[in-house]
Amino acid sequence: MSMTKKLKIVYAPGSGDIVKDHSNWLKKQDNPESVAIAYGCQFLEVCSALDADAYIISPFRDKKFLRDDRFIIEHRPRPLINASGILYYLGQFWYELQLIASAIRFRANVAVVSDGQTPWFVLSLLPWLGIQVIPSLHCTLWRKHIPPSTARKLILRLSRNFFAKDCVAILAISDEIGEQVVQLTQGQNKPILRFSPVYRREQFDGIDEPDENRSPFRVMFAGRIEHNKGVFDLLEIAKRLASEGRQDITFDICGNGSALESLRLAAKEARVEASFACHGFCNKIKMCEMLTRSHIVIVPTRTDFPEGFNKVVAEGILACRPVVTSSVCPALSDVREAVVEVPPDDIKGYSDAILRLCDDREFYEQKRRSCSKAQEQFYDLSKSWGAQLKSILINPY
Repeated sequence: MSMTKKLKIVYAPGSGDIVKDHSNWLKKQDNPESVAIAYGCQFLEVCSALDADAYIISPFRDKKFLRDDRFIIEHRPRPLINASGILYYLGQFWYELQLIASAIRFRANVAVVSDGQTPWFVLSLLPWLGIQVIPSLHCTLWRKHIPPSTARKLILRLSRNFFAKDCVAILAISDEIGEQVVQLTQGQNKPILRFSPVYRREQFDGIDEPDENRSPFRVMFAGRIEHNKGVFDLLEIAKRLASEGRQDITFDICGNGSALESLRLAAKEARVEASFACHGFCNKIKMCEMLTRSHIVIVPTRTDFPEGFNKVVAEGILACRPVVTSSVCPALSDVREAVVEVPPDDIKGYSDAILRLCDDREFYEQKRRSCSKAQEQFYDLSKSWGAQLKSILINPY
């Protein structure tokens, strides 16, 4: 990409409070609500390093507008986000057309767009307007274990040319996403640069060794409290273990979401609330406390969610806690030796994995040792999203 004229970048993150990221970045501190280094802060750092101006448009739910000498930041919620069928897709198309209009008004020469559900073919208009596009893929293009719907197949077919010809290069958070791009374009894709979530080493220095007494053995979940994240499967697992008399295993559920109160009520009705605690949102400090208390981390994402990586897998590994998950989470391929893999959506499989880690200390310690071997990749800033984006902006393809 030519650096002969000043960079003016439109950045559309898939989510996140970018106003708060900007405030933290100005204070030279990380987001206190995120364990990983926030992508918004990484983007602002790249702009600063390259003397670029940027218009950042996030679909964050609270409308806001901020302007300083270098950045324009807007929270612009997506329309019809809770609609279904054709209305949902019309909302997505309208949002992208608004993004294109904003890029034209800003006189951008680059657009960085992050969202797994974007109708990418709409962005093929940008190169015709002299605006180069960098897609940043954080979710799979389609769900690995469930065939795409008719509408999704059509959008993917229409987007094939975008990934083959109309973008500059492609950022992908997992090898699985990259493989889907290759499959979609039949190998004719633009260059794919893999990035990883990255962390400060000091974030995990204070996490103690797990309690050797295992009284109780603590299973930790962190993430959105939604059906497709597997939280109700965790409740079924807790009920199954309780029915077998396993009072020595407890669950700590960390996170917020639309299903939180339903989950709490269901746990109370099942009479397992004493061993199935829903803690709600946990900031960075609280998350580190919960990791210290835990023995293992579980990531039971269901097959109906297009998981792109799931950073909680990495965070469990960095805390030296074995992780239980399935192939729904592409992060598995990066840390396989430290993970107990189970079949997707398999409640019995997850239950058996928990029991083995609880009862077989040699197996548990083997997985813990493997955690240590898999950690360095998540401390390597050269593999970060920001580093890979900067390399595209500096080096033409």
